[in-house]
Amino acid sequence: MFKSEIYKNAAKMLSGNAIAQMVGLLFYPLLTRIYSPDDFGLLNLFLSIGGVLLIVANADYHYAILLPKSDKKAAAVWQVSALCSLGVVVLCGLSVFFRKPIAAVFKAPGLASVYPLLPLFVALSAAWMLLNYWLTRCKRFGAISTYQVTQNLSNALLKWGFGKAGFLQSGLFVSTILGLVIALVISIISTFKSWKSILFRVDRRQIRLAAKRFARFPAFSLPRSLVNNLSGNLPFFLLTPFFGVAEMGFLGMGFTLAFRPINMISTSLYQVFFQRFAESVQNRKRVMPMFRKFVGRTFLVVVPGFALLYWILPWLTEFLLGKGWEQTGEYIRLMLPWIAMVCAGSCISFLSDLFQKQAGMLAVETAYLVLRAAGLAIGIALKDISLAIFLYSLSGVLVIAGQLLWYRKMIRDYEKGLEPL
Repeated sequence: MFKSEIYKNAAKMLSGNAIAQMVGLLFYPLLTRIYSPDDFGLLNLFLSIGGVLLIVANADYHYAILLPKSDKKAAAVWQVSALCSLGVVVLCGLSVFFRKPIAAVFKAPGLASVYPLLPLFVALSAAWMLLNYWLTRCKRFGAISTYQVTQNLSNALLKWGFGKAGFLQSGLFVSTILGLVIALVISIISTFKSWKSILFRVDRRQIRLAAKRFARFPAFSLPRSLVNNLSGNLPFFLLTPFFGVAEMGFLGMGFTLAFRPINMISTSLYQVFFQRFAESVQNRKRVMPMFRKFVGRTFLVVVPGFALLYWILPWLTEFLLGKGWEQTGEYIRLMLPWIAMVCAGSCISFLSDLFQKQAGMLAVETAYLVLRAAGLAIGIALKDISLAIFLYSLSGVLVIAGQLLWYRKMIRDYEKGLEPL
């Protein structure tokens, strides 16, 4: 196993991601004793808005960076994505003039004061996404891990420092931006040789060809990604005006504690698997064995582990975060079946892009959004936030189960066209 390239690359990503995520988790017991649920609720709303804008920024062209065999053609895709990002950041900057009406929509007046940081957040995050996928193409997984550790460590230290200094609400937002700046600068300097010779050799013809060749990404993958991100942030957009930012602080912390450990593994495996699957498809090799082993072994580990976790969650969250945060544990309990499905589905969600099935994935994500919105709407109508979260999670279980079956069919159809071994 340790001689296999895919496991070596996964180990690099996983070790860095593990350290990065653990740093964040270890600091949360300190931060929850400094900042209030209201502070975290406002931060979650800010990040949700920023996350949707970030999806639009690169027009999903960054996923196509891994696909061409030629580095020259891949660089052209990188440049197309960078141009798209620049345009979105400019528009985001103009939206600052409407920050008060935007804050009024969510009944969160504090959002207006921090909204001017949003264009900077989108610009820095979009820049990292571009660099991230180029480094993935170059198999510089160690450099990606360095960014993750640096960003999480600096972010956590700055939040703690600002909080101790008395800059409570503003400290959460300024530290988020500074953490991105520090990690991005270090990554750009340390990986300069990997990208300097090709990414800034502009060939307008290649850029036009790349934009046309991979037009399915902004046409189908981008709407799908946008719908997916909007769907994931839907609780904060819909529930905030009805249940307040404090309740969103509990829910947001639930998402953080539940998905940081998941992301610790899935983000690493996603990029390594994407590179490995793409390479195998380019060379006309089978990928079904990898798919089956991953999905089967994931459920073998997750199901019994989550069954145990269900019973100790309320006590565990109070112990970790302090008195008054028990509600976070109750919310995580409602989401456990959905989180288990995410463990299996998130690492291989690139398959629709790999096999150019973006249109089908857009239909899936749209149905997912409708189901989630319906679940939240029922909870809002009955004034029951727990019911809203449960129905939101149940829709995730059903949709991801269907996606896994669809991924299996994609691979079978691909392998039918291979030459007999």
